[in-house]
Amino acid sequence: MRRSLLDGPVLEVAPKLLGMLVSSTTDEGTVVARLTEVEAYDGPNDPGSHAYRGETPRNAIMFGPPGFLYVYFTYGMHFCMNVVVGPPGKPSAVLLRAGEIIEGVELARARRGQPAVEKVAFNQAGVRQAGVRQAGVRQGPVVKRPKADPDRDLARGPARLCVALGIRGEGNGTDLLAKDSPIQLLRGPGFDGEPSTGPRVGLREAADRAWRFWIPGDPTVSPYRPHVPKRRA
Repeated sequence: MRRSLLDGPVLEVAPKLLGMLVSSTTDEGTVVARLTEVEAYDGPNDPGSHAYRGETPRNAIMFGPPGFLYVYFTYGMHFCMNVVVGPPGKPSAVLLRAGEIIEGVELARARRGQPAVEKVAFNQAGVRQAGVRQAGVRQGPVVKRPKADPDRDLARGPARLCVALGIRGEGNGTDLLAKDSPIQLLRGPGFDGEPSTGPRVGLREAADRAWRFWIPGDPTVSPYRPHVPKRRA
């Protein structure tokens, strides 16, 4: 990945990240995710951006060069991660909302508290291959519909993506393009089609801007949830 590919307007860069890879290596091992959903945040031009009101210790990394990781803590429980884009001094970032785990699946399952998945063989008609015996009577194959992919939710949402990749606050400021970096943004299969667009998730400000991009039909894309104002009892 060349840094110049990220040094552009956020609304142009964001959809180009679809199909790219994020690789995270820790003492536990390596997990790689293929990005399927992102959101663009345009700094001072965007009331939904953390940089809308200027530079602070929290968002300082957004004001630097592109290709660095901006990690923040939200709701007192979740980490979310962004790729800084655009030239230095113009704080734009792309929130990585969801992805498909393509390497290190067992480690991602363990981090997400999911048990190992037992693989069951089905033929094309959805019939389980093994026969069943009951009360001494030989029966034919058991007809059973294959379940949805149990790994679909491993990184389906920005907080889940961070957990699956093992990314926490100490990852803030990581150079994603350095060859020796433990967290890297890599060229992947990409996405050559037309991305779907829609409003960003859970925003109170600028909620109507269609600055969320995702791969149409991909099962790992997170569900849309609008902002719900809190009501006093």
